[in-house]
Amino acid sequence: MSFAKLMDSDIGYSFRTSRTAVVAAVVLVLLFAAALLAPVLATQNPFDMSQLDLMSSELPPVWVEGGVPQHLLGTDTQARDVYSSILYGLRLSLLVGFASVALAAVIGITLGMIGGYFGGMVDGAIMRFADILLSFPAILVALLINGIARGILPPSQHASAAIWVLILAIGLTNWVQYARTVRGSTMVERGKEYVQAARVIGVTGPRIMLSHILPNVLGPVLVIMTINLGMAVLTEATLSFLGVGMPATQPSLGTLIRIGNEFLFSGIWWVVIFPSAVLVLLVLSVNLLGDWLRDALNPRLR
Repeated sequence: MSFAKLMDSDIGYSFRTSRTAVVAAVVLVLLFAAALLAPVLATQNPFDMSQLDLMSSELPPVWVEGGVPQHLLGTDTQARDVYSSILYGLRLSLLVGFASVALAAVIGITLGMIGGYFGGMVDGAIMRFADILLSFPAILVALLINGIARGILPPSQHASAAIWVLILAIGLTNWVQYARTVRGSTMVERGKEYVQAARVIGVTGPRIMLSHILPNVLGPVLVIMTINLGMAVLTEATLSFLGVGMPATQPSLGTLIRIGNEFLFSGIWWVVIFPSAVLVLLVLSVNLLGDWLRDALNPRLR
């Protein structure tokens, strides 16, 4: 479907007539573009020690007395440009968010379709395991998985593998929502005539699930993925703020907030305020767009 046809459809009309969705989408596009173009837009590479000048540390934003035009949002205690650090940190946060959501969706959709299609003991085992995970706070499960992964890896690889450990921890925490939603939709679809006809002509179970059932259960999954993107970014920021996420040498938004929080009461407020504002703007925009998508795909609200 072309972009013009998409905008002329019911969903396109709903998007065009929703100011909240349009504003949220514009903000997200700008944030994504800023993250992708970080090497071009940033005034320095904050992770390259050769570009840092300790004499320029703790400079305030340009509109505050003592600020300089070269550092629009000021610098931190290590002379890293806050503006550049936010751009590079935004890249890491979005990468962790998208990758963990994709991992959770693949696991949840697969287990949900298997449980809903076959039922019986298979379905019972999957759902009881999902219920056990739901009985614990998501952040505690993520901390547990993060700790196990770090315990398996040697200390010398903790920094290099930090982003993959985060993706694994967040992805394995959030698959339950996908599984429960897809299971319910699969149980409805498996009793319909087109599935029964496919069984009669000898189509195998895996092919029925992939070719026939999966396209019909993706609507609710897209809504969950959109909302979970904001949750994944927020979980990554929480883990990094607690010191078990990205290292200080490769800071995400959560790491920048943790570093800035240590110097908040010493008057260097800009190091924590600006990354926090970008994080709030990102999560709020994703959640607003997810709310609109949920309403747009709900036939009862049309």
